Amino acid sequence: MKPLSIAILLVAPLAAQTAPDFSGVYYPINPFGNFRGGPAAGAPPAARTGPPPKPTASAPLSDGSRGRTPNEPSLTPEYMAKWEMISKTRIAGSSEYDLTAKCLPPGMPAMMSMAYGMEVMQNKDKITFFSELNDALRRVYLDGRKPTQKVLDDPTYAGYSTGHWEGDTLVVDTVALRDNTFIEGFTPHSDQMTVHERIRLLEPTLLQDEITVTDPKALTKPWSTVKKYRKASREKGNDELREFACPEGLEEAK
Repeated sequence: MKPLSIAILLVAPLAAQTAPDFSGVYYPINPFGNFRGGPAAGAPPAARTGPPPKPTASAPLSDGSRGRTPNEPSLTPEYMAKWEMISKTRIAGSSEYDLTAKCLPPGMPAMMSMAYGMEVMQNKDKITFFSELNDALRRVYLDGRKPTQKVLDDPTYAGYSTGHWEGDTLVVDTVALRDNTFIEGFTPHSDQMTVHERIRLLEPTLLQDEITVTDPKALTKPWSTVKKYRKASREKGNDELREFACPEGLEEAK
């Protein structure tokens, strides 16, 4: 009697899922926000080819003379009073609270409005977002590191961002943010603000960033917005960001 032959099936281990590649230059489809429940995004702006405007005109914003819309972050009484004070200075023509006019970085999450464009540079350990506006940048660390106490005690304009992949979505948390920046427009926030993002490609050339801002001191509830960006291409001649050279423009504006 012949021995039974036993077939052994060797199952190869499943390959690790490859993270999507966000690398490239992008331009905003809705630079000033597509608020949930708000108006739909408009057409993407044409890529800018000339030098940037002088700082006082580089990122025009409402002065608040028409009040606040229901889609804007809901402020606590203390921070609503701050907003009203800032609005009065802007209506009077002052640039005291205009970060762009001072060549300062826009901060987070305002940086992700990307009024001109941004370049995304990616490797397995981190992703860098570089904004043409004021040459601002931020890094998202993907290697498992966490913010140290030293980092938390030294807040910056971009803050400290760490992220991880959930399938094809990059999930990012940002802490240690300076409190002299604005959430959107010139809506103030406290040093307790944190930013949560879910970033993914809706299609090969369309990047989406779902942003949620939490601030127990300045906001009565978390605030969310969605940003979308269209990827540039060499064929269209819009895949190169230009130097902003804001200090030079600031000197000329005197």
